[in-house]
Amino acid sequence: MGDPRKARKQYSRPRSPWRADQLAQELYLLGTFGLRNKRELWRSQTHLSSVRKQARTLLAATEQVRLREEKKLLDSLRRSGLVGEAATLDDILSLTVEDVLSRRLQTIVFKKGMALSPLHSRQLIVHGHVKIGNRIITIPGYGVGHEEESTIVLVGDNHARAHPTPAEGKGEVVATAQEVTAVENKEEEKETAAAANAQMSAQVTKG
Repeated sequence: MGDPRKARKQYSRPRSPWRADQLAQELYLLGTFGLRNKRELWRSQTHLSSVRKQARTLLAATEQVRLREEKKLLDSLRRSGLVGEAATLDDILSLTVEDVLSRRLQTIVFKKGMALSPLHSRQLIVHGHVKIGNRIITIPGYGVGHEEESTIVLVGDNHARAHPTPAEGKGEVVATAQEVTAVENKEEEKETAAAANAQMSAQVTKG
């Protein structure tokens, strides 16, 4: 069982770590989800492998065992947000590592528009600016449950104002462009009026 004073490794490395297609896929996932290192990716892959193994075991089990254990597994995955209400064991087998990474607090904060990028989301979490319910969570890889997702908020209005969402940023750009257009129109009107006055003055002088 090992020494209880030492934490057990929560991930297993790939069997063929130097395959070109695997390296490219890992690099893509690290950039897309803002992961710090490959260990975070391997941890999610190991968790997914464990869940899929349980589903395959239940599919090969007797009907009595399957009826007893299938509901426990599906309820657990529903609470974690990985599957829907009408999910079956086949849906568990169709899960991908992207589905697991999408349940990370870092990913959900970014998708909710609270951060400008996955890396910005990670910074907010590590610095203690993200709260779930009454708890401040500082772990980017925290698995957000289905019921917890709606309770995620940023701590402090001042901080939220200092870091506008992408939608707010676009709104500010559009407003600025409109203001610039209005100023330009006013300047054109002034130039037109000045030209008209000059022409009238010239005509009066000739008369």
